[in-house]
Amino acid sequence: MTFDTAADEATRPVAPRPTGVRAAERALAPDLARGLMLLFIAMSNTAFHLWNSDYGPSGWQPTNGGWLDHTVQFAMIVGLDLRIYPLFAFLFGYGMMQLYLRQTASGTSERKAAALLRKRSLWMIVIGLTHAGLLMAGDIVGYYGLLSLALGWLFLRRGDRALKWWIWISLTVTVAAAAQPVVTAALQGELGSLGDAGADAGSEAYAAGEGSWLAAAGTRMTTAFFLVGMAAPLVLVTGGGFIFLLGFWAARRRILEEPGKHLKLLKGTAIIGIAVGWLGGLPAALAHVGALDVSPDAESDTGALMALRDVTGSAAGLGYVALVALFVHWWTRRRQQQRDKSTTAATAITAISAVGKRSLSCYLTHSLLFAPILAAWGLGLGEHLTSATMVLFALGVWLVTVAGAYALEIRGKRGPAETLLRRLMYGKRT
Repeated sequence: MTFDTAADEATRPVAPRPTGVRAAERALAPDLARGLMLLFIAMSNTAFHLWNSDYGPSGWQPTNGGWLDHTVQFAMIVGLDLRIYPLFAFLFGYGMMQLYLRQTASGTSERKAAALLRKRSLWMIVIGLTHAGLLMAGDIVGYYGLLSLALGWLFLRRGDRALKWWIWISLTVTVAAAAQPVVTAALQGELGSLGDAGADAGSEAYAAGEGSWLAAAGTRMTTAFFLVGMAAPLVLVTGGGFIFLLGFWAARRRILEEPGKHLKLLKGTAIIGIAVGWLGGLPAALAHVGALDVSPDAESDTGALMALRDVTGSAAGLGYVALVALFVHWWTRRRQQQRDKSTTAATAITAISAVGKRSLSCYLTHSLLFAPILAAWGLGLGEHLTSATMVLFALGVWLVTVAGAYALEIRGKRGPAETLLRRLMYGKRT
Protein backbone atom coordinates (compact mmCIF):
# COMPACT_ATOMS: atom_id res chain seq x y z
CA MET A 1 0.00 0.00 0.00
CA THR A 2 1.43 3.38 -1.01
CA PHE A 3 1.27 6.44 1.22
CA ASP A 4 -1.37 8.07 -1.00
CA THR A 5 -3.57 4.97 -0.82
CA ALA A 6 -3.21 4.85 2.94
CA ALA A 7 -4.26 8.48 3.22
CA ASP A 8 -7.26 7.78 1.02
CA GLU A 9 -8.28 4.88 3.30
CA ALA A 10 -7.92 7.11 6.34
CA THR A 11 -10.26 9.77 4.94
CA ARG A 12 -12.84 7.39 3.43
CA PRO A 13 -16.17 7.52 5.32
CA VAL A 14 -16.64 4.58 7.65
CA ALA A 15 -19.78 2.49 7.00
CA PRO A 16 -22.34 3.45 9.63
CA ARG A 17 -23.08 0.95 12.33
CA PRO A 18 -26.76 0.02 12.69
CA THR A 19 -28.33 1.65 15.71
CA GLY A 20 -31.80 1.80 17.22
CA VAL A 21 -34.39 4.52 16.90
CA ARG A 22 -33.87 7.68 18.95
CA ALA A 23 -36.65 8.99 21.18
CA ALA A 24 -36.98 12.18 19.15
CA GLU A 25 -37.68 10.17 15.99
CA ARG A 26 -40.74 8.42 17.37
CA ALA A 27 -44.25 9.28 16.22
CA LEU A 28 -47.14 9.40 18.70
CA ALA A 29 -49.77 7.37 16.79
CA PRO A 30 -47.93 3.99 16.60
CA ASP A 31 -46.88 4.16 20.26
CA LEU A 32 -50.34 5.22 21.45
CA ALA A 33 -51.92 2.42 19.40
CA ARG A 34 -49.51 -0.13 20.90
CA GLY A 35 -50.24 1.12 24.41
CA LEU A 36 -53.98 0.75 23.94
CA MET A 37 -53.47 -2.57 22.15
CA LEU A 38 -51.83 -3.99 25.27
CA LEU A 39 -54.91 -3.09 27.32
CA PHE A 40 -57.10 -4.89 24.77
CA ILE A 41 -54.77 -7.91 24.72
CA ALA A 42 -54.88 -8.11 28.51
CA MET A 43 -58.67 -8.04 28.42
CA SER A 44 -58.90 -10.49 25.54
CA ASN A 45 -56.69 -12.98 27.39
CA THR A 46 -58.81 -12.92 30.53
CA ALA A 47 -60.97 -15.89 29.51
CA PHE A 48 -57.94 -18.19 29.42
CA HIS A 49 -57.31 -17.71 33.14
CA LEU A 50 -60.85 -18.47 34.35
CA TRP A 51 -60.00 -22.14 34.70
CA ASN A 52 -62.95 -23.05 36.94
CA SER A 53 -65.57 -21.67 34.51
CA ASP A 54 -67.90 -23.44 32.11
CA TYR A 55 -67.12 -22.77 28.46
CA GLY A 56 -69.46 -22.62 25.50
CA PRO A 57 -69.18 -24.56 22.25
CA SER A 58 -66.44 -22.24 20.95
CA GLY A 59 -64.28 -23.23 23.91
CA TRP A 60 -63.08 -19.68 24.55
CA GLN A 61 -65.55 -17.45 26.37
CA PRO A 62 -67.15 -18.76 29.60
CA THR A 63 -70.91 -19.20 29.71
CA ASN A 64 -71.47 -18.90 33.47
CA GLY A 65 -72.05 -15.75 35.49
CA GLY A 66 -74.67 -13.06 35.87
CA TRP A 67 -75.90 -10.40 33.48
CA LEU A 68 -72.79 -8.29 33.97
CA ASP A 69 -70.56 -11.24 33.06
CA HIS A 70 -72.66 -11.94 29.96
CA THR A 71 -72.39 -8.28 28.97
CA VAL A 72 -68.60 -8.50 29.20
CA GLN A 73 -68.57 -11.74 27.19
CA PHE A 74 -70.77 -10.17 24.53
CA ALA A 75 -68.49 -7.14 24.26
CA MET A 76 -65.39 -9.35 24.07
CA ILE A 77 -66.76 -11.43 21.21
CA VAL A 78 -67.93 -8.40 19.22
CA GLY A 79 -65.05 -6.02 19.82
CA LEU A 80 -61.91 -7.82 21.02
CA ASP A 81 -61.64 -11.55 20.32
CA LEU A 82 -59.83 -12.14 17.00
CA ARG A 83 -59.75 -8.37 16.47
CA ILE A 84 -56.74 -7.28 18.54
CA TYR A 85 -54.12 -9.65 17.16
CA PRO A 86 -54.59 -8.29 13.61
CA LEU A 87 -54.03 -4.85 15.12
CA PHE A 88 -50.79 -6.16 16.63
CA ALA A 89 -49.76 -7.70 13.30
CA PHE A 90 -50.31 -4.44 11.44
CA LEU A 91 -48.32 -2.45 13.98
CA PHE A 92 -45.59 -5.09 13.97
CA GLY A 93 -45.26 -4.85 10.19
CA TYR A 94 -45.38 -1.06 10.38
CA GLY A 95 -42.60 -1.02 12.96
CA MET A 96 -40.46 -3.40 10.90
CA MET A 97 -40.63 -1.16 7.86
CA GLN A 98 -40.00 1.93 9.99
CA LEU A 99 -36.83 0.37 11.36
CA TYR A 100 -35.71 -0.74 7.91
CA LEU A 101 -36.26 2.72 6.41
CA ARG A 102 -34.44 4.43 9.27
CA GLN A 103 -31.47 2.11 8.88
CA THR A 104 -31.21 2.63 5.12
CA ALA A 105 -31.73 6.40 5.48
CA SER A 106 -28.80 6.54 7.93
CA GLY A 107 -26.53 4.91 5.36
CA THR A 108 -26.85 1.23 6.24
CA SER A 109 -27.06 -0.96 3.14
CA GLU A 110 -30.39 -2.60 2.33
CA ARG A 111 -28.84 -6.04 2.72
CA LYS A 112 -27.41 -5.19 6.14
CA ALA A 113 -30.67 -3.61 7.34
CA ALA A 114 -32.65 -6.68 6.24
CA ALA A 115 -30.15 -8.95 7.99
CA LEU A 116 -30.57 -6.92 11.18
CA LEU A 117 -34.33 -7.44 11.06
CA ARG A 118 -33.91 -11.17 10.46
CA LYS A 119 -31.72 -11.29 13.55
CA ARG A 120 -34.41 -9.45 15.48
CA SER A 121 -37.07 -11.93 14.33
CA LEU A 122 -34.96 -14.92 15.36
CA TRP A 123 -34.41 -13.51 18.83
CA MET A 124 -38.13 -12.81 19.14
CA ILE A 125 -38.83 -16.48 18.46
CA VAL A 126 -36.43 -17.40 21.26
CA ILE A 127 -37.98 -14.87 23.64
CA GLY A 128 -41.48 -16.02 22.73
CA LEU A 129 -40.79 -19.71 23.32
CA THR A 130 -39.11 -18.90 26.63
CA HIS A 131 -42.10 -16.80 27.65
CA ALA A 132 -44.48 -19.63 26.75
CA GLY A 133 -42.50 -22.24 28.65
CA LEU A 134 -42.34 -20.15 31.79
CA LEU A 135 -45.71 -18.42 31.92
CA MET A 136 -48.03 -17.97 28.91
CA ALA A 137 -49.00 -20.62 26.37
CA GLY A 138 -50.66 -18.19 23.99
CA ASP A 139 -47.50 -16.15 23.46
CA ILE A 140 -47.61 -14.00 20.32
CA VAL A 141 -43.99 -12.81 20.29
CA GLY A 142 -42.61 -16.06 18.90
CA TYR A 143 -45.56 -16.50 16.55
CA TYR A 144 -45.11 -13.08 14.98
CA GLY A 145 -41.36 -13.48 15.12
CA LEU A 146 -41.62 -16.38 12.66
CA LEU A 147 -44.11 -14.54 10.45
CA SER A 148 -41.88 -11.46 10.36
CA LEU A 149 -38.85 -13.61 9.56
CA ALA A 150 -40.53 -15.08 6.49
CA LEU A 151 -42.40 -11.99 5.31
CA GLY A 152 -39.44 -9.70 5.91
CA TRP A 153 -37.21 -11.95 3.83
CA LEU A 154 -39.77 -12.13 1.01
CA PHE A 155 -41.18 -8.60 0.90
CA LEU A 156 -39.16 -6.06 2.85
CA ARG A 157 -37.10 -4.97 -0.16
CA ARG A 158 -39.76 -5.39 -2.84
CA GLY A 159 -41.11 -2.38 -4.72
CA ASP A 160 -44.49 -0.80 -4.08
CA ARG A 161 -46.13 -2.37 -7.12
CA ALA A 162 -45.12 -5.91 -6.14
CA LEU A 163 -46.13 -5.25 -2.54
CA LYS A 164 -49.61 -4.09 -3.59
CA TRP A 165 -50.07 -7.13 -5.80
CA TRP A 166 -49.12 -9.50 -2.99
CA ILE A 167 -51.39 -7.72 -0.51
CA TRP A 168 -54.37 -8.29 -2.82
CA ILE A 169 -53.34 -11.87 -3.56
CA SER A 170 -52.85 -12.63 0.12
CA LEU A 171 -56.17 -11.03 1.07
CA THR A 172 -58.01 -12.99 -1.61
CA VAL A 173 -56.46 -16.27 -0.50
CA THR A 174 -57.30 -15.52 3.13
CA VAL A 175 -60.97 -14.82 2.43
CA ALA A 176 -61.25 -17.82 0.10
CA ALA A 177 -59.66 -20.19 2.63
CA ALA A 178 -62.02 -19.03 5.37
CA ALA A 179 -65.13 -18.96 3.21
CA GLN A 180 -64.66 -22.23 1.29
CA PRO A 181 -65.86 -24.67 3.99
CA VAL A 182 -68.74 -22.35 4.94
CA VAL A 183 -69.89 -21.96 1.32
CA THR A 184 -69.56 -25.70 0.67
CA ALA A 185 -71.59 -26.57 3.77
CA ALA A 186 -74.25 -23.99 2.86
CA LEU A 187 -74.63 -25.38 -0.67
CA GLN A 188 -75.01 -28.87 0.76
CA GLY A 189 -77.58 -27.65 3.28
CA GLU A 190 -75.32 -28.57 6.21
CA LEU A 191 -74.29 -25.13 7.41
CA GLY A 192 -75.63 -25.71 10.91
CA SER A 193 -73.61 -28.91 11.33
CA LEU A 194 -70.32 -27.37 10.23
CA GLY A 195 -67.84 -27.56 13.09
CA ASP A 196 -67.41 -29.78 16.15
CA ALA A 197 -69.00 -28.72 19.42
CA GLY A 198 -67.51 -31.78 21.15
CA ALA A 199 -63.91 -30.70 20.65
CA ASP A 200 -61.75 -29.83 23.65
CA ALA A 201 -62.13 -26.26 24.85
CA GLY A 202 -59.41 -24.05 23.42
CA SER A 203 -58.78 -22.63 26.88
CA GLU A 204 -57.36 -26.02 27.94
CA ALA A 205 -54.30 -25.35 25.80
CA TYR A 206 -53.28 -22.71 28.35
CA ALA A 207 -53.21 -25.18 31.28
CA ALA A 208 -54.23 -22.51 33.80
CA GLY A 209 -56.09 -25.14 35.82
CA GLU A 210 -53.07 -27.43 36.16
CA GLY A 211 -51.87 -27.66 39.75
CA SER A 212 -48.28 -28.47 38.81
CA TRP A 213 -46.15 -25.76 37.19
CA LEU A 214 -44.04 -28.40 35.47
CA ALA A 215 -47.05 -30.18 33.97
CA ALA A 216 -48.51 -26.84 32.91
CA ALA A 217 -45.18 -25.91 31.31
CA GLY A 218 -45.34 -29.08 29.18
CA THR A 219 -48.80 -28.12 27.92
CA ARG A 220 -47.72 -24.53 27.33
CA MET A 221 -44.71 -25.60 25.28
CA THR A 222 -46.86 -27.96 23.22
CA THR A 223 -49.20 -25.06 22.46
CA ALA A 224 -46.31 -22.71 21.73
CA PHE A 225 -44.63 -25.13 19.31
CA PHE A 226 -47.98 -25.62 17.59
CA LEU A 227 -48.38 -21.86 17.16
CA VAL A 228 -44.84 -21.30 15.89
CA GLY A 229 -44.30 -24.56 14.03
CA MET A 230 -47.74 -25.15 12.51
CA ALA A 231 -50.14 -22.23 12.88
CA ALA A 232 -47.70 -19.56 11.68
CA PRO A 233 -46.65 -21.50 8.54
CA LEU A 234 -50.33 -22.26 7.85
CA VAL A 235 -51.10 -18.54 8.05
CA LEU A 236 -48.37 -17.89 5.50
CA VAL A 237 -49.70 -20.57 3.13
CA THR A 238 -53.32 -19.39 3.41
CA GLY A 239 -52.46 -15.72 2.87
CA GLY A 240 -52.97 -14.49 6.45
CA GLY A 241 -49.82 -12.38 6.26
CA PHE A 242 -51.57 -9.65 4.27
CA ILE A 243 -52.05 -7.60 7.44
CA PHE A 244 -48.26 -7.53 7.92
CA LEU A 245 -47.80 -6.41 4.33
CA LEU A 246 -50.35 -3.65 4.82
CA GLY A 247 -48.18 -2.47 7.69
CA PHE A 248 -45.18 -2.39 5.31
CA TRP A 249 -47.17 -0.40 2.76
CA ALA A 250 -48.55 2.08 5.31
CA ALA A 251 -45.12 2.69 6.85
CA ARG A 252 -43.65 3.59 3.46
CA ARG A 253 -46.31 6.30 3.21
CA ARG A 254 -45.87 7.45 6.83
CA ILE A 255 -49.61 7.20 7.36
CA LEU A 256 -49.37 7.05 11.15
CA GLU A 257 -46.61 9.65 11.37
CA GLU A 258 -48.51 12.10 9.16
CA PRO A 259 -52.22 11.32 9.64
CA GLY A 260 -53.25 14.78 8.47
CA LYS A 261 -52.18 13.89 4.94
CA HIS A 262 -54.34 10.75 4.88
CA LEU A 263 -57.57 11.81 6.57
CA LYS A 264 -59.90 10.43 3.89
CA LEU A 265 -58.22 7.01 3.98
CA LEU A 266 -58.17 6.93 7.77
CA LYS A 267 -61.82 7.98 8.16
CA GLY A 268 -63.01 5.41 5.65
CA THR A 269 -60.92 2.67 7.26
CA ALA A 270 -62.15 3.52 10.75
CA ILE A 271 -65.84 3.59 9.81
CA ILE A 272 -65.92 0.63 7.44
CA GLY A 273 -63.37 -1.49 9.32
CA ILE A 274 -64.99 -1.22 12.74
CA ALA A 275 -68.50 -1.69 11.29
CA VAL A 276 -67.49 -4.83 9.39
CA GLY A 277 -65.59 -6.22 12.37
CA TRP A 278 -68.38 -5.65 14.87
CA LEU A 279 -71.10 -6.94 12.55
CA GLY A 280 -68.97 -10.03 11.88
CA GLY A 281 -68.77 -10.80 15.58
CA LEU A 282 -72.39 -9.95 16.39
CA PRO A 283 -74.01 -13.31 15.43
CA ALA A 284 -71.54 -15.25 17.61
CA ALA A 285 -72.09 -12.85 20.52
CA LEU A 286 -75.87 -13.13 20.25
CA ALA A 287 -75.63 -16.90 20.12
CA HIS A 288 -73.31 -16.96 23.12
CA VAL A 289 -75.77 -15.09 25.36
CA GLY A 290 -78.74 -17.10 24.08
CA ALA A 291 -80.36 -14.36 22.00
CA LEU A 292 -79.80 -16.27 18.73
CA ASP A 293 -80.72 -19.93 18.35
CA VAL A 294 -78.06 -21.81 16.38
CA SER A 295 -76.61 -25.28 16.62
CA PRO A 296 -73.68 -25.85 19.00
CA ASP A 297 -71.57 -26.97 16.03
CA ALA A 298 -72.07 -23.61 14.35
CA GLU A 299 -70.74 -21.88 17.49
CA SER A 300 -67.73 -24.17 17.79
CA ASP A 301 -64.13 -23.27 17.05
CA THR A 302 -64.45 -24.63 13.51
CA GLY A 303 -68.06 -23.56 12.93
CA ALA A 304 -69.57 -20.96 10.63
CA LEU A 305 -69.87 -18.24 13.27
CA MET A 306 -66.22 -18.55 14.24
CA ALA A 307 -65.22 -18.38 10.57
CA LEU A 308 -67.23 -15.18 10.21
CA ARG A 309 -65.57 -13.68 13.28
CA ASP A 310 -62.15 -14.66 12.01
CA VAL A 311 -62.46 -13.30 8.48
CA THR A 312 -63.82 -9.94 9.69
CA GLY A 313 -61.36 -9.53 12.56
CA SER A 314 -58.65 -7.88 10.47
CA ALA A 315 -61.08 -5.19 9.34
CA ALA A 316 -61.78 -4.23 12.96
CA GLY A 317 -58.08 -4.22 13.81
CA LEU A 318 -57.32 -1.84 10.96
CA GLY A 319 -60.29 0.30 11.96
CA TYR A 320 -58.92 0.64 15.49
CA VAL A 321 -55.51 1.73 14.16
CA ALA A 322 -57.14 4.32 11.91
CA LEU A 323 -59.25 5.63 14.80
CA VAL A 324 -56.14 6.13 16.94
CA ALA A 325 -54.40 7.96 14.08
CA LEU A 326 -57.41 10.27 13.67
CA PHE A 327 -57.40 10.95 17.40
CA VAL A 328 -53.69 11.80 17.30
CA HIS A 329 -54.29 14.22 14.42
CA TRP A 330 -57.06 15.95 16.39
CA TRP A 331 -55.04 15.92 19.61
CA THR A 332 -51.91 17.37 17.99
CA ARG A 333 -53.85 20.26 16.50
CA ARG A 334 -55.57 20.90 19.84
CA ARG A 335 -52.24 20.91 21.67
CA GLN A 336 -50.80 23.38 19.20
CA GLN A 337 -53.74 25.71 19.77
CA GLN A 338 -53.26 25.43 23.53
CA ARG A 339 -49.52 26.13 23.12
CA ASP A 340 -48.51 22.88 24.81
CA LYS A 341 -50.19 23.55 28.14
CA SER A 342 -49.79 20.66 30.54
CA THR A 343 -53.06 18.85 31.28
CA THR A 344 -54.15 15.62 32.89
CA ALA A 345 -55.17 14.31 29.47
CA ALA A 346 -51.72 15.09 28.08
CA THR A 347 -50.11 13.20 30.96
CA ALA A 348 -52.40 10.21 30.36
CA ILE A 349 -51.58 10.13 26.64
CA THR A 350 -47.86 10.37 27.40
CA ALA A 351 -48.17 7.49 29.87
CA ILE A 352 -50.09 5.26 27.44
CA SER A 353 -47.65 5.99 24.62
CA ALA A 354 -44.84 5.17 27.07
CA VAL A 355 -46.37 1.69 27.30
CA GLY A 356 -46.30 1.50 23.50
CA LYS A 357 -42.61 2.41 23.47
CA ARG A 358 -41.97 -0.45 25.88
CA SER A 359 -44.57 -2.83 24.48
CA LEU A 360 -42.45 -5.99 24.79
CA SER A 361 -41.59 -5.32 28.44
CA CYS A 362 -45.20 -4.49 29.29
CA TYR A 363 -46.54 -7.53 27.42
CA LEU A 364 -44.21 -9.84 29.36
CA THR A 365 -45.15 -8.08 32.59
CA HIS A 366 -48.78 -9.04 31.98
CA SER A 367 -47.80 -12.71 32.29
CA LEU A 368 -45.64 -12.05 35.35
CA LEU A 369 -48.73 -10.66 37.08
CA PHE A 370 -51.40 -12.88 35.52
CA ALA A 371 -50.01 -16.40 35.71
CA PRO A 372 -48.61 -16.71 39.29
CA ILE A 373 -51.67 -15.02 40.77
CA LEU A 374 -54.42 -16.66 38.70
CA ALA A 375 -53.19 -20.14 37.73
CA ALA A 376 -53.93 -23.20 39.85
CA TRP A 377 -50.18 -23.83 40.26
CA GLY A 378 -49.88 -20.31 41.74
CA LEU A 379 -52.25 -18.52 44.08
CA GLY A 380 -55.26 -19.86 42.16
CA LEU A 381 -57.32 -16.65 42.11
CA GLY A 382 -58.67 -17.53 38.65
CA GLU A 383 -60.89 -20.14 40.30
CA HIS A 384 -62.93 -17.44 42.03
CA LEU A 385 -63.13 -14.70 39.38
CA THR A 386 -65.81 -14.24 36.73
CA SER A 387 -65.71 -12.54 33.34
CA ALA A 388 -66.54 -9.13 34.82
CA THR A 389 -64.17 -9.25 37.78
CA MET A 390 -61.44 -10.70 35.55
CA VAL A 391 -61.67 -7.67 33.24
CA LEU A 392 -61.18 -5.42 36.27
CA PHE A 393 -58.12 -7.47 37.19
CA ALA A 394 -56.78 -7.07 33.65
CA LEU A 395 -57.36 -3.33 33.79
CA GLY A 396 -55.45 -3.20 37.07
CA VAL A 397 -52.52 -5.13 35.56
CA TRP A 398 -52.43 -2.78 32.58
CA LEU A 399 -52.47 0.27 34.87
CA VAL A 400 -49.48 -1.16 36.73
CA THR A 401 -47.59 -1.30 33.43
CA VAL A 402 -48.72 2.24 32.59
CA ALA A 403 -47.30 3.49 35.89
CA GLY A 404 -44.06 1.61 35.38
CA ALA A 405 -43.64 2.74 31.77
CA TYR A 406 -44.35 6.36 32.69
CA ALA A 407 -41.77 6.22 35.47
CA LEU A 408 -39.20 4.99 32.95
CA GLU A 409 -40.32 7.59 30.42
CA ILE A 410 -39.75 10.58 32.69
CA ARG A 411 -36.30 9.16 33.50
CA GLY A 412 -35.48 8.61 29.83
CA LYS A 413 -34.96 4.85 30.24
CA ARG A 414 -36.03 1.99 27.99
CA GLY A 415 -37.88 -1.09 29.17
CA PRO A 416 -35.73 -4.05 30.27
CA ALA A 417 -36.92 -6.31 27.44
CA GLU A 418 -36.27 -3.58 24.85
CA THR A 419 -32.78 -3.05 26.29
CA LEU A 420 -32.08 -6.78 26.03
CA LEU A 421 -33.40 -7.03 22.48
CA ARG A 422 -31.33 -4.02 21.39
CA ARG A 423 -28.22 -5.60 22.87
CA LEU A 424 -28.95 -8.87 21.06
CA MET A 425 -29.58 -7.01 17.78
CA TYR A 426 -26.83 -4.41 17.77
CA GLY A 427 -24.22 -5.92 20.06
CA LYS A 428 -22.33 -4.09 22.77
CA ARG A 429 -21.93 -0.41 21.97
CA THR A 430 -18.32 0.81 21.81
